[in-house]
Amino acid sequence: MIWDLFIVVVKVVAVFAFLMISVMFTVWLERRIVAFMQTRVGPNRVGPFGVLQTLADGIKLFFKEDIRPTSADRLLYGLAPVMMMVPAFLSVSVLPFGSNFGTEHAQLTDLNVGILFVLAMSSLQVYGIVLAGWSSGSNYPLLGAVRSSAQMISYEIAQGLSIVGVLMYAGTLSATGIVAAQHGDPILGFIPRWYIVPQLPMFVVFLLAGIAETNRAPFDLPEAESELVGGYHTEYSGVKFALFFLAEYLNIITVSAVATTLFLGGPDGPVLHGFLPWLWPILWFVLKIYLFIFLFIWLRATLPRMRFDKLMAIGWKYLIPVALVWVMVTGVVLTVDLGAVNRRVLYIGIGVVAVLLLLSLFIPATSDSKTKPSKPTGPDRTATGGSPS
Repeated sequence: MIWDLFIVVVKVVAVFAFLMISVMFTVWLERRIVAFMQTRVGPNRVGPFGVLQTLADGIKLFFKEDIRPTSADRLLYGLAPVMMMVPAFLSVSVLPFGSNFGTEHAQLTDLNVGILFVLAMSSLQVYGIVLAGWSSGSNYPLLGAVRSSAQMISYEIAQGLSIVGVLMYAGTLSATGIVAAQHGDPILGFIPRWYIVPQLPMFVVFLLAGIAETNRAPFDLPEAESELVGGYHTEYSGVKFALFFLAEYLNIITVSAVATTLFLGGPDGPVLHGFLPWLWPILWFVLKIYLFIFLFIWLRATLPRMRFDKLMAIGWKYLIPVALVWVMVTGVVLTVDLGAVNRRVLYIGIGVVAVLLLLSLFIPATSDSKTKPSKPTGPDRTATGGSPS
């Protein structure tokens, strides 16, 4: 009993330390990569190559004066940053990050509904953002909170639909079961049996929805500093602002870990037998996570911020319909005996669906603002020198 408790504590501390170090490294990596893409220097003073700059910024925020607006709600103002950070930590607890350590699983806990637990934790963060905007007692944070609630709820629908195909293939909601279902002999001898191959459209939908869920560019409308000063955390400073900052980057790591588990086989990868066999799955898992993190950074340095109506249109008009169509395609593939179906007919059907999806992206949107205004029926007084009424 004591030994099992000790193992659980060690795993919890190890995962917590990994997340905190990953946040520090991700912030430094983002600043260096964006600086390189924009022909700048980036942080290079604190530590080797500036790698300790994030630690210095955290210490500065820790000792900075914590100012609370006089019109803020005392309880909810302090509770909002915690509600943002805690679900981000809990989401990682059900994801397998390696193979077994003897009789112990490389996972904090194996829930049979682990993926639903991850979605539930991501939904709870909406409350943290809404409470932060409302409890600050200011207009700009409230506008940022309203934007974020609409954005996150809209893209949660697309994100939930994007994993349905994976669950249909795996036949389980357990993260460990989904990873195990992606093991097997490679397709054609070199293509892994990861779900990114049959579920590529769902992978793209999940990735776009994950970017919007984490409020990252080009979907960072809740924090639009050119419009809302700083968004929902405008009135926060010191440690509370650091918690918001920490939660944002924890969400990036969580979305990357979930995408790795669902579509890239989790810790699955080549292993050098006889040389630390327990270490290679962990290395592959971390490498895949940082591949997604680099994609987040790349998009931020490349794409400008979108308009809010365009943002909502992408979620409701494109991502959700594509996910629904591919759920039906997945159901047909899994239930119909493909051996009894002519392959030419099958390929033609899939091609027609793909062409219709592509054509739907180019259908021009009609709006009332594009209609021509009607001509006035009354006399034009300005033409005769009179003043307009």
